Order: sequence, then C-alpha cells, then structure tokens
Amino acid sequence: MRRVLVPLAISPLLPPHGAAVRAFAGRSMGTSWSAKVALAPDAADPSAALQALLDEVVAQMSHWESGSDLSRFNQAPAGTWQRLPANLFHVLNYALEVAAASGGAYDPCAGALVERWGFGAVQRHDQPDFEAPDSAAIAALLARPGWRDVCLDVAARSAFQPGGVALDLSSVAKGYAVDQLARGLEARGLHHYLVEVGGELRGAGVKPDGSPWWVELESVPGTADTPTVVALHGLALATSGDYRRFFERGGQRLPHTIDPRSGCPIANQVASVSVLHVDCMAADALSTALSVLGPEAGLAFAEARALAARFLVRRGAGLDEICSSAYLALLQE
Repeated sequence: MRRVLVPLAISPLLPPHGAAVRAFAGRSMGTSWSAKVALAPDAADPSAALQALLDEVVAQMSHWESGSDLSRFNQAPAGTWQRLPANLFHVLNYALEVAAASGGAYDPCAGALVERWGFGAVQRHDQPDFEAPDSAAIAALLARPGWRDVCLDVAARSAFQPGGVALDLSSVAKGYAVDQLARGLEARGLHHYLVEVGGELRGAGVKPDGSPWWVELESVPGTADTPTVVALHGLALATSGDYRRFFERGGQRLPHTIDPRSGCPIANQVASVSVLHVDCMAADALSTALSVLGPEAGLAFAEARALAARFLVRRGAGLDEICSSAYLALLQE
C-alpha cells in the first residue's frame, strides 16, 4: 500500500502535440541537478541555459566559493553597506522574513555556528582533528551579531554588515535554484516539467500521456514507513532530514541542522520534515525552520500559515507521523 497526495487545483493545459519527455542533467552546488521536460519534436535543447542559471546562483550565493557575492558580504568591514545582486538580495530578504516569523529558529546568519560544528567548508566534523565546540565557544558565537542586525535597504538593494555576520544560505539557495530552473523553462514556453537540485523538486503540467509527475516523499533510512507519493503539479517539495549529514558523540546523533537559538544541533527527535509549497525556495527554508521548531511549535507554525507539512519524529525504534491540515487536505485515502 502507498498513500497519494494530489494538488487541489489542476491546470487544463496539455503538452504540445507530439511532445516527448526528454531528460537533462548536470552538476551544481556540490550536487546534481536534473530536468525532465515534455518537449515538442523541434524544441531546442535547454540544458545550457539551465546550467547558466545555476552557475549564476553559485556565483552569488555560495559560501564555499571565496569569490561569491555572499562571501564578499561576509568578508566586508563592520559597519558597511554592501550592494547585492538582485537575486541574492531577494533570497536574503526572504530568509530574513522566515527568521523573524520563526523567532530566530531559522537564521541565515548562522554560518559561523554551522562552520564551528563541522558542517561548513573547513574544519569538517569528519576530519581527524575536529573537536566539537564547548559551552564557552558556543556562547561566544551566540554573542555575535545575527539576523536582527542585518538591515536591508530595498531602494539601494544593499545589506548592512554589522561586523562578524557570516551568511549561510545553504538552506534556501538550493530551493531557489530549483525555482530558477522552473522559471528558465517557463521563459522558453515550456510548461510541463519536473526539475530537481540535490533532492529538492518542483513540477508543473503533466507528461505527454496526461499523467502527473509522481514523486515519492523521502523515507528515513532504517525505519519502516508507508510510501507516500505526490503529484507535483504546480507544487514544489523539500525535505530536511537528520540522516543526511550528522555525526555521533556519546551515543547522541548530532545532525547538521543547527538551532540558532541554542547554538547546538537540534535534539527534538525530528527525523525529517517535508514541505509542499508553490515555491521551492519557501519549501526549502520552511522545512528547516520547522525541523528546528520541533513537532509541537512547528505544527502550530504550519497551521497558522496553512503550510502543507509532514513531520516524522523518532519514537524509540519507530517513527510518529504528524501532519498539518493543509497536508492532510492533499491526501487521497
């Protein structure tokens, strides 16, 4: 048995006559990307244009590339305003909105914490000389300026660097990259596709045979879970999981999702959170925010904003599934 999620609104638009699904793929953001597109026989190959869009995201938002616009901001002197490219400004603005809405459970300025816990570009947790931070080191990092101190000037498209703020948009930029692929296809008049970057997805339209783009929600490795598939028709899907990157210390799992309020990896037993949204950027950021908030506060957050979210929470050797009302509205029994 499997469960099925379908969108509440279905577009009547069909692929062009004679269309066939063509697949494209490449590498970006330290992971893979793919696109399945219903193309007419005479349609041009869009892969080069799609790769260029992803390259632009990396050039602006990578915290791994020292020459990126994000790295330029992180290295800027204290008390300076930094003009940002339009796309980076847009993503940062949204990330700060989620930070405010979540009370800091989501924080795009937590880059220094992520690095210190071994999940950044240097001093990684899987290196032999890595040492987890002690309480004094965590307190020092929490005392640094954070998301409340990064002001934006919309008219000048600039952000204020108060000093010591290390932006890390890895929990939103990948979703934004998925949206960019979708927009790139739409701009070419291609409205039937499934695009993906590192497991985050967005779909629109249908296949040439009229069937939807079926995608299975991620399961948690080592646990029994009823398979759930979703028709990505005008929807995006992102999942945050504690099984993707983690290390163990003293028998405790320390996942890469950091609670910016405590300065430590989350310890709320949330194994994964999946969010369905029209925009993958939002699904990406919100799945992280809900993971940090946990099943109770996270569900309340999702209900207040009509978010379609599924929590999988570790209970002994099994999982509890907790779903928002908007998620349940998509479920076909």
